[in-house]
This record gives sequence, C-alpha cells and structure tokens, in this order.
Amino acid sequence: MSQIQISQRVSIPESEIEWQFIRSSGAGGQNVNKVATAAQLIFDINASSLPDYYKQRLLQKSDHRITQSGKIIIKSQETRSQLNNRETALAQFIELIASVNVQRKKRIPTRPTKASKKRRIEGKKKRGDVKALRKKLI
Repeated sequence: MSQIQISQRVSIPESEIEWQFIRSSGAGGQNVNKVATAAQLIFDINASSLPDYYKQRLLQKSDHRITQSGKIIIKSQETRSQLNNRETALAQFIELIASVNVQRKKRIPTRPTKASKKRRIEGKKKRGDVKALRKKLI
C-alpha cells in the first residue's frame, strides 16, 4: 500500500483518500461537456490515521475546504488533464495538513516610544487646529 508523506514523521495511507472525477465547470467547449477532468479529493479527518494533534488542529482551522462534519474537500480543475488536476489537488492537500504543524512565534507586546507619542499628539493638535478654522466666527 502506498503512503503519502506529510512530514518526516507523519504519513497517511493512500487508501484513506477518496477521489471523484467530475466534469469541469466554465468555458472549454466540447471537451468540458464530455470528459470528467476535474479532480475532487475527499478526506475524512476523524476516520483517518493522523495523530490526534493534527486532527484537533485541522478541525479548529477555519478553512473553506474543511466541512463542519470534519471532511476535507479539495477540487482542482485548472488543467484539461485529469492526472495534472489530481496532482494539484494532492499537493494542496499535503500543504493544508502540513500547515497545522507550523508553530507560530509568540508575540512580544511592545510599548510606543516617547517620540512616537509626541508625533501622535502633534498630529492630533494640527488636525484640531484645521477643524477649528472651519468654524464660523460670530
């Protein structure tokens, strides 16, 4: 059985991915109407052999390709070749799963400098003066 390598330690069996080939939408003439070249990849997160950490992070991720029921659906229809569309969808799938393993740097809060505070106040005063000149004098 073939394995899809996600990272150095994580791989999933190819049998966990379901493929559907459908007709592409949009312009393209007879080829679009006759040939099912668009590839649709379907992957059930909950029923997969991914580590729990990956599953939790994927389900928390707000991505339009992840459904409420916990399935990843990726559709690719860029090319007229079914094989190329399949490879594109698989590359997007690997990139999506690998993205949850990236650790973000913790933000260190900083304070504004004295000079930046001074510039901000001066700008506000200048703007207030401009507005004050618009008032009608009685």
